[in-house]
Amino acid sequence: MSNPAATQGDTPKGLTYAISAYVLWGFLPMYLKALDHVPVAEVIVHRVLWSIPVVGLALLVRRRFGDLLRILRDPRALAMGCVTAALISVNWGLYVYAIATDRALDGALGYYINPLFSMLLAAVLLGERLTRAQTVAVGLAAVAVLILFLDAARPPWIPIGLMTSWGFYAYFKKSLPIGPNQGFLLEVLILAIPALGYLIYLSSQGQNSFGGDWTTTLLLIGCGAVTAIPLMFYANGAKLTRLSTIAILQYIAPTMILLQAVFVFGEEVDRARMLAFPLIWAALVIYTVALVRGMRRA
Repeated sequence: MSNPAATQGDTPKGLTYAISAYVLWGFLPMYLKALDHVPVAEVIVHRVLWSIPVVGLALLVRRRFGDLLRILRDPRALAMGCVTAALISVNWGLYVYAIATDRALDGALGYYINPLFSMLLAAVLLGERLTRAQTVAVGLAAVAVLILFLDAARPPWIPIGLMTSWGFYAYFKKSLPIGPNQGFLLEVLILAIPALGYLIYLSSQGQNSFGGDWTTTLLLIGCGAVTAIPLMFYANGAKLTRLSTIAILQYIAPTMILLQAVFVFGEEVDRARMLAFPLIWAALVIYTVALVRGMRRA
C-alpha cells in the first residue's frame, strides 16, 4: 500500500525521525569501538537480547502486539521471519567485526553501495526495468567493486557481505505481513533462542564478558537501545517522508562512518579505495538525481 504522507510531502516529524535514525547509525562505530575487546559473537548476543525489552516496551505502550501474535500462528510467515532474522544477524556480525578490526572504511563502503544493490535486486528478482541513469549508476558501482578486488590490499568481503545481507534482508522483509517494529521484535525473539544458548555456554566456560566490569556491562546492556531505537525511528520516519528524501538522507550514516574511520580511528585510505569511493559517489549522485526527477514527474 502507498503511504499518503510519503506521496504528499515531507512532514517535520518524519524528517526528525529519519535524520535522527541516520545520525544515530552514524555514531554507532564509536559505541562499538568501545566494545572491541568483547568477542563479536558476544556483542551480537547482547544486541539481540537487550533489544527485546526496548522494542517490546515501545509496542506495549502503543498496543501493537496483535499482529505479532497472529504471525506466531502462521508457519509460512514465521519461516520468513527466520530468514530475515538470519540475514540481519549476519549483517550485524560483519559490521561489528569491521569496527573491531579497524575496517570501518569497509563498513562505510558497504552501506554506500547498498541502495545500488537494492535497485539491482529489484530489476533481477522483481522484473523492474532500470532506466539509463540507473544502469550507469550500477555500472559505476560494479567497476568500483572490481577495482577493490583487483587492487585493494584486502579483498572487499566485508562491504560485499554487508551489501548483500542488508539488500536481501530488505527484500525478504517486504514479504512479512506485519509492521516493521513488530517484525523486528519477531526477529530478535527468534534470535533470542540461539543467543541464550550461546550465553549459557560462555558462562559455563567462564568466558562471559557480562558482569566482568561495570563499563563493559553497561555498554552491553546499552546495545539494545543503540540497536532498536534507530530502527524504530527509521520505520516511523519512512512513513512520513517521501522516498526521494529518504534516498538522500540515507547517505548521512556512511558519510559519518567514513569520517570517523579516517579522522578518529586513523584508518588508511589505500589507492584502490581512493579510486573506488569517487566512483561510488558518482554512482550515488546519478542514482539520486534520477530518483528525484522520477518522483517529480510522477
